[in-house]
This record gives sequence, C-alpha cells and structure tokens, in this order.
Amino acid sequence: MEPISFLFGVVITILIGVFVYLKGREEITNRIWGLLCLSVGWWYFGRYMRSTSVNETDALFWCRFLYIGAIFIPSLFLHFCLSLFRIKKKKVVITAYILSFIFFISNFTDLFIKSVTSKLFGFYPVPGIFYPFYLLFFIAYISLGFFELDRAYRKAIGYRRNQIKYIFLASIVGFLSGLTTFPLVFNIKIPPVGAPFVSLYAIIIAYAIVKHRLMDINIVIKKGATYSLLVLFLLIPSLVLVTLIQKSFFGSISYSFSFIILVLLAVATFIFPRLKPGTEKTIEQILFKGKYDYKKTLNDLSKAMISILDKKTLLAKIINTTTEAMRVEKASIILLDEERGGYYIQSSKGLGEVDREGFSLAKDGHLIKWLSKNGEIIVKEELERKIDRGNVPAGVAIIKRLNDMESEVCIPLITRQKLIGLYNIGKKMNGDIFSHEDLALLETLGNQAAVAIENAQLYDGLKKSEAQMRRADKLAALGTLTAGLAHEIRNPLVTIKTFTQLLPERFDDIEFRDHFLKITSGEVDRICSLVNELLEFARPSEPNFHEDDIKDVAEKIILLIDNEARKKDIKINRIYGKEIPPIMIDKEQIKQVLLNLFLNAIEATPENGTITFETGLINKGNSRDYVQMKIRDTGKGIQKDDLEHIFTPFFTTKHQGSGLGLSISHKIVEEHKGYIEVESTVGNGTTFSVYLPLTPFRNDTSDRVNLPFVNKNRGNYSATDLR
Repeated sequence: MEPISFLFGVVITILIGVFVYLKGREEITNRIWGLLCLSVGWWYFGRYMRSTSVNETDALFWCRFLYIGAIFIPSLFLHFCLSLFRIKKKKVVITAYILSFIFFISNFTDLFIKSVTSKLFGFYPVPGIFYPFYLLFFIAYISLGFFELDRAYRKAIGYRRNQIKYIFLASIVGFLSGLTTFPLVFNIKIPPVGAPFVSLYAIIIAYAIVKHRLMDINIVIKKGATYSLLVLFLLIPSLVLVTLIQKSFFGSISYSFSFIILVLLAVATFIFPRLKPGTEKTIEQILFKGKYDYKKTLNDLSKAMISILDKKTLLAKIINTTTEAMRVEKASIILLDEERGGYYIQSSKGLGEVDREGFSLAKDGHLIKWLSKNGEIIVKEELERKIDRGNVPAGVAIIKRLNDMESEVCIPLITRQKLIGLYNIGKKMNGDIFSHEDLALLETLGNQAAVAIENAQLYDGLKKSEAQMRRADKLAALGTLTAGLAHEIRNPLVTIKTFTQLLPERFDDIEFRDHFLKITSGEVDRICSLVNELLEFARPSEPNFHEDDIKDVAEKIILLIDNEARKKDIKINRIYGKEIPPIMIDKEQIKQVLLNLFLNAIEATPENGTITFETGLINKGNSRDYVQMKIRDTGKGIQKDDLEHIFTPFFTTKHQGSGLGLSISHKIVEEHKGYIEVESTVGNGTTFSVYLPLTPFRNDTSDRVNLPFVNKNRGNYSATDLR
C-alpha cells in the first residue's frame, strides 16, 4: 500500500497548494506556500515512481527526479516562515536558495548520487560526496525555520498564537516523517515508516486555514468542506475500483496506470465546473444569439437598477428594458399606496382598455392574497390548467383580474416579507410561451426590482421630509421677521394718515400737496417692496435654476432684515466685488441661505455692532472659479467644540432654536455644487463664507473631490469637512 499512500500524498499536497495560491496569489506568502506544496508533491511523485521501478536505470532516473523537489524544501520552508511573520532576512534566504541551486545542479552528477541499490524497501540512492552536505543543509535550514517559529510564537497573542501552534505541529509531523527516509541511504537499518505521512503536514496546515484563517484566507467552511469531501469520496473509491478491475481482468496492478486515471479524474472534477459556464455562454452566443442577448440585457438591468433612485425613472427603465428584451407588447407595474389603501398602476406600456387612473387592486382581493401567501410568479396559462383540475379555489377571480390587467405573467414584488407591488407582462409578440428559463430570470429580476423600488420610495420620502424641513425653517425665519416688519409697515402708514388728516385743511397749499405726494409715494413704494419680498420669500416654489445677480439677491434679503438689525443699532456694511457676472442659482433657495446667515449674525452681534457683507471672485485651486459671499459679524464667536457640529441637523446652542437652519443652508449650497467655510474666534466674531461655482455642472460631482480643506487649528471649518 506504500505506492498508494504516495499517490494520495501527491494529490492532497498539490490540491492544497493550488487552493491556497488561488485564494491569495497576490500575497508572497501564498505563492511560497504553493511552491513548497509543489516541491513536496514532486518529491511524493518521484517516490511513487521509484517504488514501482523494476530496474536500476529507471530507479536512478526517478531518484534524481524526486530530489529535484526535496532539494528546495528547506529553502522554501524557511522562506515561508519568514514571510508569514513579516521577518526580513534577505541574505539568509538568498544563501539558502544559492545552496539549493548548487545541490540541484550536482543532482545530475555522481557528486550527489553515484547510483542506486536495491534494499528491503526498494531502490535507494548510493550517496555521492555532496549528499552528506545536503543532509546537513536540510537539517540546518529546517531547524532555523523552527527557531523562527518558536520566536514568533513567544511574541504572538490571540488567534495568531493559535495559528503558529498548528504550523509547529504540522512541521514536526512532516519533517520527522521525512527524516525517516535518510537512514537507509547511509545503510542504517531504520525503515522509512514515516514517508507516507509527510502529507499530514499539508493537511494540518489546511485545517489551520479553515479553522483559524491562516494566511488571511477566509473560507466559507460549509461550501469548501462539502466540495473537498465530495472530491475525496469520489477519488478514493474510484482508485480502489480501478485497482480491483485491473486485478480481476489483467491479473496484476499497474500503479502508473492507476495514478494516471486518478489524475484525470481530479482534473475533470476541478476543471469541468469552470469550463461549463464559458461553454454554455459560447454555445448560446452561436446557436441561440437572441436568447443570449436578452439574458444579458436583463442581467445588465439588474445591475443598473441599484443606481437609480428616482422612482419614475426606475419604473420606466424596468418596463422599457424588459418589454424590448423579451419582445413583449404590454407591461405594467402596480404598487401599494398606503395612504389610499390599495394597489395602483404607477407605470405601464401598451395597455389598451385599462383605466390607469381608476384601476386598483384591493388589499384583501384574491389576487393580492394569493401573491402575499405564496410569493410565486403566476403564469396565466398554467393557472387556467390548475383551475380545470379544481386545484385553485379562487382561480376564476384571479384569472379575471389578470385579464383586466392584460397580464400573461404576474411577478410579485416582495421585500421584507411584504408585497409592495406586482409586475405584469403581456404576451410575447411572436406568440411563444414563457420558458422556465424566462421565468427564472423574471423571478430574479422581480426580487431585485422590489428592493430597488423600495429604495426609490424611501428616497422620495426623504426628499419630501427634507422639503418640509426647509419649509419649516423658512417659516421660522419669517416668524422672526414678522414683528419687525409690522413695525416697519406701521411707521409709514402713520405718516400717510397724518398727511391725509391735514390735507383737507391745507388742500390749497401747493407746496404741502407736492410734499405730501412725494412722501406718501415713497412710503407706499417701501411698503410694497417689503410686502412683495415677504410674499415672494414665503411662497412655495419648485427648484428653479436661472442666471441671477448675487448683489440683487442679497439686497432683497438685507431689505427684509434691516429692521431686525436696527433694533440693536447694528450697522450693515456692504462691499460688492467688481465685475461679478450673473451665476446659475435657484434664487429663492439662496435667499433662504442668506436669511439664515444674516439672522444668526444679528442674534450673535451685540448692540452697536457691525455686520459686513462682502462678495468677490475667487479661485480655490481646483480648476473652478467661485463667487464668494462673506457674512462677518462682531459677535461673541463660536466655541471650538461646537464648530464641528454646527452643520449637524438639530444641533443648536440656542434656547429656542430648531438646529435646522445651518444644516439646510449647507445642503442647499451643496446642491449648487458649492460649499461653506466657517472661521470663528471666541470674542472676535464669526465669518461664514459661501462659495458658489461660477459655471456649475449640474450632473458632475467629481469637482467636490478637490474642494479645499481648511486648517482647523485656526478655528476654520469647511462644511465639506463636517459630513
């Protein structure tokens, strides 16, 4: 049985080496381990062939062959130990490989092996002059490897220590077994009983890989173990069967033939699963091009759905791609509407008599109940056959609903065990039936579409919540302004009332009348401006980007907050940069940003303070020109610890603040492809700098990669830093 054990060693060692190499071929440790296993497998194969040799010539050839592997084992073992523990001893490793190459060259001469001689356990080499030095080299470098293992073990902790235990155990078993092959070479009558057990070295290491993630290989143990056991259960019985057949039919056993059969079986076992997908793909491309193309299209759709967050776009993409790929005329997607308490058509193509607006499916309807309970695709044709056999009690009602939707295949859209909708597909244009392959693809597509649709709905909800928060923040700002604006409107009205009361008495006074007209006209214009700006700011509006002059936008906001500033005798200075062109902005959103910043500045600034508003053009070194708006106050400043959180939603240091103003302002500026910087020193005021790109690219987000980062040690923070 010794030859059989050598064959087993070849297969096991090579398989484990290839497995580890493929799992981490970019790692030097994995590559060295693969070469070490190859050397041991080479040695095993040479041992097997030498044990089956019948003459000295063949035995000498296979003896030199096996030492090609054995000569490199000490060098590779030491290199493996050093590499595994990241120990750098380059000179030691190079010296080991140089000695290995010297022995490798001498192996083909009488200096290493003079000849072979037959002994109790087969042919063994007659050592040459270099052979004893090879044995010393073997023992020395293996011992050095053990020394490095021991040193690493003493320093290691945790799971790393456990890994080294297994390497130590495996090395002791493997090399003690291997050393039993040397005594007979020197006519010491100790049988090589350990030689068949050298493969235990690789087996123990393989266990350490699976159990303790040696060499950072994280394996799905269930799958890997099942696959490995399946291979062993196939190969070992096959080898026994081949051996018995040879004995029965030919009266003798050829171990070489048995080994070749074993290798072919192993190769077929590993290669066939890898060749199968490629072969199927090639055949489909050549013989079934249409089917291949539509499968590829649907697979591409599955990947594309992940990145689409707009629900309307997503639904249209699913329907258009599916109908074109499968050559279907009609399709519809019906989704659950919780507010209306039913399922309604959200997107469709080619539907004829179906009333899109009026059509709905009740939550307690037979079709919805069936889909929720079974979670399977309904094929109308198959369902009709089941109804004929009486297997579906509510089948007639379900078929009626399918006919109403002009659906041949109904795919449930289920996520988190909840039916969020259904996807209906009509007949194929060529009249073909939907194959099992079609249905499997549609089922996979339905699962992925359900997740993508739910994500899109969550995104819609998030946008609505954000819009509500912006609206609430805008109304809060208006509430702050209301009392001051009422006073601002009442003052000119008092003036107008006084002039009106005096007018009958002094009607004939031309100078009085002219002065009256001039004063009242100016006051009325001022009231109109205030009311118009207030109404314009308060009016809900959709995002609307146009070219606007930053100076005009700022002046309209300063008009609204001027009274708040005057309450505290705060002076607002304006410094407008020259030759600033109009830029593409949503005017109402930028007004909200400026209003938030101005109100914060007024609140932070003490009486008789100053607020400076400044604009200018600036290049921040990322190939983009920006319009800069600075609002600088002379207030108390912001604490350094608070600076890191000022753009965080709901963070506030005010007693009655909502904590939304700055976070919403940051979001608005970010949507304009801009950013906000803050510089603040306690006791010396705060400066908010808003940067809006001169020429924004609405669909380009790459420019945000190079936005500047500000030194936080000076109390400067960029809103882009705080995300």
